[in-house]
Amino acid sequence: MIDIYDCKLLLVDDEPELRRMVITILKQSGFKKIISAGNCSEARSLFDLEKPDVVILDVSLPDGDGFSLMRDFRASSSVPVLFLSARDEDEDRLLGLGLGADDYMTKPFLPRELVLRLHAILNRTYFPAVLSQKSKPVFFLGDIKVDLNSCEVTSQKGNATLTAKEFSLLEKLFENREKIVTGDSLCMAVWGDSLYGYENTLMVHIRRLREKIEPIPSSPQYLTTVRGLGYKLTGVTVL
Repeated sequence: MIDIYDCKLLLVDDEPELRRMVITILKQSGFKKIISAGNCSEARSLFDLEKPDVVILDVSLPDGDGFSLMRDFRASSSVPVLFLSARDEDEDRLLGLGLGADDYMTKPFLPRELVLRLHAILNRTYFPAVLSQKSKPVFFLGDIKVDLNSCEVTSQKGNATLTAKEFSLLEKLFENREKIVTGDSLCMAVWGDSLYGYENTLMVHIRRLREKIEPIPSSPQYLTTVRGLGYKLTGVTVL
């Protein structure tokens, strides 16, 4: 396992629409290996076959319940489990956590919160060194605060959380602040590939990043375009 995005995720939920939504959220955040099941029987088969690194598990399933399914998984593995359930009673939450679940979230949920909690579980379980590494930078763009530790941007508009791709872009730009960073360099940092074929994708992610770090995204003053060359992050004040 190279990094957190190489972890294999098993999603167990009986609602096809919700499964599709969660898979989309996770893929957009950078996770590459996601398998899903709609009931306990299918989940057991996939668990034995695929040996996932983490399980996202509903409580109410058509042929059983998530608590019993978790007991089955934990009989042969210490795989971390995140409950994602519409059942928000304290008893259910306490039962899940008491059985040894790593976290318990209720529906409806914020996509960013799901990703952040999943990151926390995976880092604790498989990448503990990440938690002890030197803190990442906290800096200001004018009165906009950017915390690369929590991936949060705080401004007069409120708080916003960076996606995995936005984080990688901003980290690369910060490392080379006041310098031009080529499109190729940004694409290698984010997608591990050259700019060719990613031109529009890069532009979309830059636009979304500007919506979070610029006072007026349509007239950027911190993340500027250097026509024909790339992008530049300027006006940075480091704490």
